[in-house]
Amino acid sequence: MVTRRHFLGGSAGAVGLAMGAAASAQNAGAADDWPVDPPFRFTGDMDNFDAAQSALAALYDVRRDFATFDAAYYGAMTRPVEAAYRARSHWVNRNHALFLRGGSPGHPRDAELDASRTAVARMLGAGMDEIALSAGGTEALYALIANYAPLQPGDAVIYADVDYDEMQFACDYLAQSRGARLVRFDLPEPHSEANILAAYDKILKDTPRAKLLLLTHLSNRNGLVPPVKAVVAMAKARGVDVILDSAQAVGHLPFTAADTGADFIGFSLHKWLAAPLGTGGIYIAKDRLQDIKPWLGNRIHDADDIRARIPTGTVDFAARLTVPAAIAMQDAIGLEAKHRHLLRLRDYWVERVRDVPGLEMLLPDEPGRYGAVSAFRLPGMSGPDDAKKAAGLFLDKYRLLVVAKAGLASGPVLRVTPALFNSRAELDRLVAAIIAERGLFA
Repeated sequence: MVTRRHFLGGSAGAVGLAMGAAASAQNAGAADDWPVDPPFRFTGDMDNFDAAQSALAALYDVRRDFATFDAAYYGAMTRPVEAAYRARSHWVNRNHALFLRGGSPGHPRDAELDASRTAVARMLGAGMDEIALSAGGTEALYALIANYAPLQPGDAVIYADVDYDEMQFACDYLAQSRGARLVRFDLPEPHSEANILAAYDKILKDTPRAKLLLLTHLSNRNGLVPPVKAVVAMAKARGVDVILDSAQAVGHLPFTAADTGADFIGFSLHKWLAAPLGTGGIYIAKDRLQDIKPWLGNRIHDADDIRARIPTGTVDFAARLTVPAAIAMQDAIGLEAKHRHLLRLRDYWVERVRDVPGLEMLLPDEPGRYGAVSAFRLPGMSGPDDAKKAAGLFLDKYRLLVVAKAGLASGPVLRVTPALFNSRAELDRLVAAIIAERGLFA
């Protein structure tokens, strides 16, 4: 049973919830009682680093015997959002097939799911008919890439070393299934805006039959945020469509679909928005819908319905129904304030290790080119096995979860991704571990 004490999680100064509303989970025991979320209020001072850390940490029920720096994988729900998810899980289970087949009395299934689509559309400045929900960012981007309709045999598909592995695989599939020509290139380091724009300009000029460009909004490998709007405009000027991988950007960077200039965007909701696992979505500009074919001939929805572009099997309905609660929690904190705090978390540890002899930081301190995700190489670290060894050492010896990432042309890295729940003390442990192990491969 979700009690008021569990719901608040001891965070009286951080979250204020309406009296009695925390009982929504057990009240869902009545078949006709739709779970109603309490107002999401956050009273932490986001302009004060320590006060913000304290208030934000109180929102989470996560283990503290390890310091986990992997928010780029899963953001972890806040206590209020987890309570909302539990209530909806209970409600869906109690109403089971009655709801799944079309809806319980007073709660049509599609109308309730459309409330989630509407909330996502509002967050991205889009129309609900331009949004479909998916089982995460990977599924969303596979749907966009594999079903991109205008591609003809011999057309070129471009992607870079900073792009996500599975999205590269999806582009490779276009070569196997559609006769596309793959053009892979490496972004030059340092990843300054000038270098990035020059590299994309060159690859577009050098690829006369380019038709499709995969562009990553925020790289899962090293945290690079390219000048998205400029690259999209550059590609469009040459008749090249862009599929934008915003899996790491939604709930992390303040932006709207219009800000990017992209007509096709795939994204995750269980990373930085901290919605339940297995949530994501696609955005397709309304006038470009027919340029993404229905998923494997899907006719469950009409061809002019964006939902036909996503698999329509049985999903975690409770997770999708909880998405508006995750957005409400983000709204209570404030996306701009959340973004500023994430940057402070990143800058805190980076500034303290920057001058470690031989340590490589992967991104320059150029405003707008990074978020909370960053990566480093220990002196002498080379090859994926070294990166895995270092990540294992940090976990076993220091109880710090950092992630070994390969795929960059310059070599493997250790990725660090602070979450809103990480503390100054945990960041200090990370800094101490990096300094202590600087000679691991020397």
